[in-house]
Amino acid sequence: MAKANYDIAVIGAGIAGAGIAAELAQHARVVVLEAEDTPGYHATGRSAAFWEECYGGPELVPLTLASGPYLREHGFLHRRGALYVGREADSEAVDSFVARFAASGATVERLNGTALAERLPGLREDWTEAVWEPACADIDVAGLHAHYLGLMRRRGADLATRARAQEMTRSGDKWSVTTDRGDRFAARTVVNAAGAWADTTAAMVGARPLGIQPLRRTVAQVRVDPPIPDDLPLTLDISGRFYFRPENGRVWLSPHDEVPSEPCDAAPEELAVAEAIERLQGVVDWRVEAVERKWAGLRSFAPDRLPVYGYDPHREGFFWLAGQGGSGIQTSPAAARLAAQLLLGLERDAMTEGLDASLYDPARFAAGMP
Repeated sequence: MAKANYDIAVIGAGIAGAGIAAELAQHARVVVLEAEDTPGYHATGRSAAFWEECYGGPELVPLTLASGPYLREHGFLHRRGALYVGREADSEAVDSFVARFAASGATVERLNGTALAERLPGLREDWTEAVWEPACADIDVAGLHAHYLGLMRRRGADLATRARAQEMTRSGDKWSVTTDRGDRFAARTVVNAAGAWADTTAAMVGARPLGIQPLRRTVAQVRVDPPIPDDLPLTLDISGRFYFRPENGRVWLSPHDEVPSEPCDAAPEELAVAEAIERLQGVVDWRVEAVERKWAGLRSFAPDRLPVYGYDPHREGFFWLAGQGGSGIQTSPAAARLAAQLLLGLERDAMTEGLDASLYDPARFAAGMP
């Protein structure tokens, strides 16, 4: 059946789609089309998210720092602190990490010896080098996502679930979006916030896919002995082979895997869970008693591992909000605000005035495009 006209149709109701819809709905008539029964079923709903200033590299630090005040103001952050740890052989890598982020605005401190052992009881003696990042915090992902879904509705945006975009055609200055149920939505602009399906969505409108690759990440929840306090830091390997943190008396851990995948309902691999446990036990003397839960999600990256925000350079009325990788939730307030300003041609505000939008512009991939 035919639906009313909109100014903007957002494809995907995860954190990216909900966030930009909330920002856009103040200025335009917006509909959000979500393929699943429930918004956030895929990456957003499976995130063990943390707000960590260095995560994603120096180019993402400005987005993370710009998002911090909004997340704190609305009560979505709980301070934890983070340790990047290494062995003696990793000393140079630890020094390089500190130097890499020295001018980024992130707060980092070199640790070793007693100061390191005090931060992480049970640390095995061969782990002697570390970087302390005091501002790291847990994110209430469900609360943040619900906040944006509620905000977009209060501002007048419509949400259609079980509405997978199947065909998109442009006539004049409007897109016609047909779902797999036969419903049709008309809009002047389509926002590609489809996560792992971003390139698939681009191909649907005749835009060139940008090479956004979904990568599977596995997480497990384990029970350990002795029980550990919940205020221990997030701990990450300086070489990128694991991370873990307490969660309600348990431990959430990951082997930091990045396995290329087709867009799908991702499932955890037993080998990845076993690797995570083996790496945990090589770092601390906590004994793993049981695996209580395990899950996997897809984190989607552009070829340069930076997000993509902006109009497609060759397809009129098609706007990218994709490729957020593992930093999409911690950067979501600034990303949503910046993307909405770019889409509508609005002036920057206090949150976004220091961001360099050219870093994230899809035009950076334009060389060689037809």
